[in-house]
This record gives sequence, structure tokens and C-alpha cells, in this order.
Amino acid sequence: MSKIVLDTSVIIEYIDKKADYHQQAKTIFNTITQGKLEAIIPHPTLTETYYVAKKIYKTLKTKNPQQKAKKLIEWLYRHSQIQIKGLNLQLALEAGKIKLKYNIALTDCYVIASTKIYNAKAIFKKREKELQNKITNIQKEYPIIFLEDYA
Repeated sequence: MSKIVLDTSVIIEYIDKKADYHQQAKTIFNTITQGKLEAIIPHPTLTETYYVAKKIYKTLKTKNPQQKAKKLIEWLYRHSQIQIKGLNLQLALEAGKIKLKYNIALTDCYVIASTKIYNAKAIFKKREKELQNKITNIQKEYPIIFLEDYA
């Protein structure tokens, strides 16, 4: 079974039905739920997702946004086709190497490092400014996919 590593941005696109790449993210989650794809979420990404989801739910004027964000994290954590990865020395070291080499956000380092450690492909929403001038070099070493390429 193919494995993917989810970035926070993909999860947020999934919960925001008006997001630019919601349909692409929804397709990914449907495929995961059908058992046709196995997903990995690095622990730091799960934490970041909680933070961003709460802000999104508040912006969308959802009743009790913090509780809704908590339920999202619990759903991801307990999902049978999603593995939360964290306490792994190899993963920490690989993420550190990426941080040293490319100086990008630490959560992105964990997502990218997970591709190597768990033989998976990373999925991000789009090429952020931070990654723009580094992505070609990063993609030479790590398999990365962007939702924007499937819009």
C-alpha cells in the first residue's frame, strides 16, 4: 500500500470546504478512509494542525472552535489508516539535517524527513514562499507532491 505524509496545510484544506484545494484534499482523505492509502502525520504536524484548525474554526464562526479542533486531532490520532509518528531518533536526526541544510519550518522538516524514514511521499498544499527557491533541490532528495499541481 502506498504511503503519504500529510502536512498541516493539506489537513486544513480538507476541513475548510471553501478552500482552494479542498476537493483535492477531500479526495486524499476519502482514499485514506477507503483503506487504499496509508497516511503518516509527524507528531509536530499534529500539534500545528490543532493550533491552525482552532484559528480556522474561529474564523469560520464555528461553535466552540477549540473543542472542534480537539475532535479533529482525536479523529486523526485514532484513524485506522493514519499513523502518528514522533519518538524516533532517525526521524529527529533527518529532520535536523533538513533544518540545517534548507532552514525551513521545523514541521515541514518533519514531514519531509518522514518520506525517507517511512518510504512515503510528502503532500503539501502549495509551494510556499519559504520553499519556493529551495524546492527544486529538496525534491531531488525527497518525494514531494503539491495539491496545487492537481487543481
